Amino acid sequence: MSLCGIDEAGRGPIAGSLVIAGVILKKPIKGLNDSKLLSEKKREKLFPIIIKNSFYHIVEFSAAQVDEMGISKCINEGLKSILDHLNIEDFLFDGNSTFGVSGLRTMVKADAKIPEVSAASVLAKVTHDREMIQFAEEFPQYGFEKHKGYGTKVHVQAIKTYGYSKVHRKSFKIKALEPTLF
Repeated sequence: MSLCGIDEAGRGPIAGSLVIAGVILKKPIKGLNDSKLLSEKKREKLFPIIIKNSFYHIVEFSAAQVDEMGISKCINEGLKSILDHLNIEDFLFDGNSTFGVSGLRTMVKADAKIPEVSAASVLAKVTHDREMIQFAEEFPQYGFEKHKGYGTKVHVQAIKTYGYSKVHRKSFKIKALEPTLF
């Protein structure tokens, strides 16, 4: 029986898209692991191998969509899109919530344990990171190529200096940017 592994990248950043990927492997792929545990070079090397040796579906929600719909609704719609596009019976999503989507199992740390979820993790992370590198060319003052949209000290300082760009999630509250009484 085949399995569709699902994972996301970009849930936590304050800029860029949320990316959700589903993968059904056609054959085993060596070197798979949780994308966060692989080097950028290794993820980039695995990406075309996964694409060539799987059935996959990648769903992206822009920062504006995340702001408008909320992160949970985006994940819900992304999961439904994957279930609709990949015709299979067994879906496994990394984490502990189905986000209200039926027909889906979850497993904490599945991205480090299950090859299909590891492959989905790599597709989602590489897709997200490539977008952030493109945004770095358009908005060099933010350093997206370094922090990939996460709320690092340098990134928050850039927002303080330059304001938000069109690729920032304005609905995400950043404590360092909130007004204080003192």
